[in-house]
Amino acid sequence: MPQTTSTIQTDFDRIATLTATHKWDNNSHYHDYLLKHVPAGCREALDIGSGTGDFARLLARRSGHVLGIDLSPEMVRVARAMSRRYPNIEYEAADIMELDLPNEHYNCIASIATLHHMPMTTILRKMKAALRPGGTLLVLDLYEAQSWADKLVSALAWPSSIVLRRIKMGSVSVPPELRAAWEAHGRTDKYLTLREVRRHCAEILPGAKVRRHLLWRYSIVWSKDKVCA
Repeated sequence: MPQTTSTIQTDFDRIATLTATHKWDNNSHYHDYLLKHVPAGCREALDIGSGTGDFARLLARRSGHVLGIDLSPEMVRVARAMSRRYPNIEYEAADIMELDLPNEHYNCIASIATLHHMPMTTILRKMKAALRPGGTLLVLDLYEAQSWADKLVSALAWPSSIVLRRIKMGSVSVPPELRAAWEAHGRTDKYLTLREVRRHCAEILPGAKVRRHLLWRYSIVWSKDKVCA
């Protein structure tokens, strides 16, 4: 059965408190890669699907103000508690698809492991409209392996993920409650193929750089200039 907004919110309310002390995952491995593309002098940044605020806090070190939007009120509660030392971060519990974002307002808009929950065409257009000319859009998400290259990279990701988890966390094990919560959520998750992602980007974000990464992820990096605005 396809996920509903209420189901996604319930899932992540459950996951929120379980991940608060879990300091590394396959998404955070790519934080540094995304941060390299944050534009210099960034005044306003938006983090869509901000979760417990891990990436929002990194953005706050490079931006004048960060707004983190998340569907889960529990995620927002945990994020606020963990971000008390960052007065330039604001969090809001809301459905990004229902919000009216200010036009050409943000210097950087980021989203990590969130866009697969939404209609890709609609959310990319919304992010594009809210981005200032000269601003940068950053996406990290999961994809469905389709080509032989996708499947080879996915196979190689397993040993790499185990090694990285041991290095970063000191253990390859995941708390059973957290594993169960993610497995329950993942049973209804649906991902685009890289071909579909590239097709959407070619239509909406001309010149976007779509890159396949090792740990079952892809990234989109796109800079909005006056020609593309």
